[in-house]
Amino acid sequence: MDELPLPRVLSIAGSDTSGGAGIQGDLKTMLALGVHGMSVVTALTAQDARGVRSSWPVPVDVVEAQLDAVLAGIGVHAVKTGMLATAATVTAVSTALSRYDVPIVVDPVVRATSGAELLDDAGLAALAAELLPLATVVTPNLAEVALLTGVVVVDEAGLARAGDAVLELGPRWVLVTGGHLDAAAVDLLTDGSERHLLRAARLPSRHTHGTGCALASALAAQLALGCDVPAAARAAKAYVTGAIAHGFPLGSGPGLLDHGWRWREA
Repeated sequence: MDELPLPRVLSIAGSDTSGGAGIQGDLKTMLALGVHGMSVVTALTAQDARGVRSSWPVPVDVVEAQLDAVLAGIGVHAVKTGMLATAATVTAVSTALSRYDVPIVVDPVVRATSGAELLDDAGLAALAAELLPLATVVTPNLAEVALLTGVVVVDEAGLARAGDAVLELGPRWVLVTGGHLDAAAVDLLTDGSERHLLRAARLPSRHTHGTGCALASALAAQLALGCDVPAAARAAKAYVTGAIAHGFPLGSGPGLLDHGWRWREA
């Protein structure tokens, strides 16, 4: 692979019309962290900060053509996956990524915070069987842990059990995000032998749309920059914490992260 000034990171995800999550949020995160972001769009959505109104999967042959253009035609240093929409797309993405030895961060997007279904049961089964074994890191929130493994986490003590259950599906590392716990915002990073608790103060902001996407894409960016997984996870957590702290309203309902907060603090 020819060397370019910026590492190249690919986001494979859905489009978010609000600009806060999905492809748009991923590319903003990557730019903010000093890597060149590229995209494969898997679905179109109509959404605002309150939630997804409608979504339309991109035909799988179109997804495959995008994947070939970026992976074979350009080359990447890391990959982040988000909303994959259908089982056929999960299989196409897994098949394509299996040919490349690069870090892969899987954000197992199944449902939007608003409750809209973004991946059906067949897609979830394909994700668990085909994509998670390829993952360098998978970043499930607590609801996604429950859907993938049946493990329900109600307190910090349950994070370790959740991490171990997701590891059984084959990823090298798991970052269980505990932001929906009532206590301080604590995540668990584990590979089965190492365990790292990543803590941050719980912020009062309502402007959190796009948090999961930003965390996974920041993690992929840090891996592309050469960090090991624990260092990448710590850096990604710090970036997202700052983005939440600087979040802003957009329309009615909760607002968005400020992906460019570091530029405005400089």
